[in-house]
Amino acid sequence: MAIIGVVSQKGGVGKSTLCQALVAEATRAGLLAKLADLDVLQGTAVEWNRVRTSQGVDPVVDVQSFTTVEASLRGAESIDYLIIDGPARSTVNTLAVAKCADLIIQPTGCYSADLRPAVRLSNELVASGIPRERLVIVLCRVGSDAEERDARTFLIEAGLVAVAGSLPERTAYRTAQNHGKAITEVSIRSLRVRAERLISNIGEFLA
Repeated sequence: MAIIGVVSQKGGVGKSTLCQALVAEATRAGLLAKLADLDVLQGTAVEWNRVRTSQGVDPVVDVQSFTTVEASLRGAESIDYLIIDGPARSTVNTLAVAKCADLIIQPTGCYSADLRPAVRLSNELVASGIPRERLVIVLCRVGSDAEERDARTFLIEAGLVAVAGSLPERTAYRTAQNHGKAITEVSIRSLRVRAERLISNIGEFLA
């Protein structure tokens, strides 16, 4: 079993978006995957899956809500991937997710107001004993190629690794999610391929 923790100290940077795509693509590949939604107040992933089920979107994915990291781990030995959608702005739970995860993903936008907290959280996790090589950044809500280049430069200078590829800011992605689909299931082929490549690139860090 591999555990992927997706964490952020900010909301709205693509955390649940990545989790939804990861569980959808792992399931589509024939793997046993579960998405554990730890944000019991928002329940974004659980609500997304409720819509997905009502719309009859395939593949059927396993999404469950948990109040603690420990609860999400119970019985998970029998599955291939456990994807943990950590609650935003929760230092204690974020560290708990990071301690058990084989890969810790931090999505971030390209604005300095997004990037600086991402760097700060990464440094805090490393200071708490999390190996730096288990931490990766994923750029989401990208506005332009120039914006992405600047963000990557910022992250490199901060000593962080960013996954190849990025997720642009597009209405079509949000529309797909509103109908219970993942970003890798969007109807526009160019956007679908871009999202698929990003998720595949994330998977390379678990190889």
